[in-house]
Amino acid sequence: MSFPALQQYLERLYKTPQAGARVWLDAAGRAQGRYFNSTLTSAFQPIRALDAGHVVGYEGFARSYSETDDGLSLWTLLDHAASDAESVELDRLCRMLHAINFYRQQKDNDADLYLSVHARLLAAVDGNHGIAFRRVLDALGLPHDKIVLQLPQVMESQGWLLNEVSDNYRRNGFRVAVNAANAGQALGLLDRVQPDIVKVDAREIVDAPALTQLLLRAARPGVRVIFKRVENRNTFDILKRAGRATEQAIYAQGFLWDMPQASVGAAHTLGTSLELLRAVVSELGAV
Repeated sequence: MSFPALQQYLERLYKTPQAGARVWLDAAGRAQGRYFNSTLTSAFQPIRALDAGHVVGYEGFARSYSETDDGLSLWTLLDHAASDAESVELDRLCRMLHAINFYRQQKDNDADLYLSVHARLLAAVDGNHGIAFRRVLDALGLPHDKIVLQLPQVMESQGWLLNEVSDNYRRNGFRVAVNAANAGQALGLLDRVQPDIVKVDAREIVDAPALTQLLLRAARPGVRVIFKRVENRNTFDILKRAGRATEQAIYAQGFLWDMPQASVGAAHTLGTSLELLRAVVSELGAV
């Protein structure tokens, strides 16, 4: 998979930070950006099919730049941005960097790219959500239909805002994911927002009937269910049993397999613990 417009853009970027430059490349080819006095870049965590372990997507995370690839999360900058306008600027810069850093590494991989939308952006943007990012992608020749925009959790009284924003994103060609604290909340979002993907915090899986109902209800309209923050074997076992009981595909993301890292190619074969991943896949009878 090649992206000529993106390649031309990368060739025009400075190879080191320059005064007034918003984006540049480091020695390894990673795109970096400037936000006030901070330098940021991208890290990616795979999303895997639970039954076979293969990668179906990556979530992009903003990180402070580090030559050792261990930068710190920059969401605290967005949480404490001085104004809505500055929060919008940072959020859009992060998504642009993630798209550049993801697709510059893409060869023949067909994985989706998941990008978060910060809660402050929902109310701060007045008008057509997604149009600015769509224009960036079009200019770089990147496939917007392979990008999933993740909406944050909001208070129930703000449910109308999720509907409005998700409709705007769909009109601009994006798929939409919603985040839920638990399976019960995810069930409500299926009806209210009608997302393409629902992401559930795996640490809050305590209601087995709700989990079963979610998997069965999501299957009818073809909604993908992803369990994030899968960090231990017990959580994995719960999800595995639920998938077998409902005969539904389950997708997962977490430290059990992968830490966020700059490279996306290595994630297809190397996770945080390759031996653990192989053991998991073997137990499922996939190998």
